[in-house]
Amino acid sequence: MAAFSSTAVAVPSFTGLKAATKPAAVPVRIPSPSNAAPRASVLRASLKEAVGAAAVATFASAALFAGNASAITVLLGSSDGGLVFEPNEFSVSSGEKIEFKNNAAFPHNVIFDEDEIPSGVDASKISMDETDLLNAPGEVYSVTLTEKGTYSFYCSPHQGVGMAGKVTVN
Repeated sequence: MAAFSSTAVAVPSFTGLKAATKPAAVPVRIPSPSNAAPRASVLRASLKEAVGAAAVATFASAALFAGNASAITVLLGSSDGGLVFEPNEFSVSSGEKIEFKNNAAFPHNVIFDEDEIPSGVDASKISMDETDLLNAPGEVYSVTLTEKGTYSFYCSPHQGVGMAGKVTVN
């Protein structure tokens, strides 16, 4: 009969949802048999379990982040009723979703200026239709920009009073 001892191995835990946090180490005990042949097979089995668990945790973590890919929420109208985008200038990474959320002093829309977007981008494909309006608090228009560059946008009902903004896609 073989005698077993234990060795602790740290396996990262992916229980947190914040990418900036360092994963906590979770101790896993791998039995260490006294003879070499069983030790190798037990070690292989334990490593397979540890690698499998890490792969599942990594996939689950990536799926959580993919479902929450909104880079920024831009308010249409300030809380005090101002006809502005808040923030009116910001940056996002290519492929990140921008959510424009109706806040106050509506109706609003989001129109990208065809003369002030990167070359080759079709403003009509990223803008709301000028006749479509967000009429109630909390209504949302989302867009994902993939071409790098600077994009200017405005609210057509309030463009005359300066309701405009810029986004830089990195």
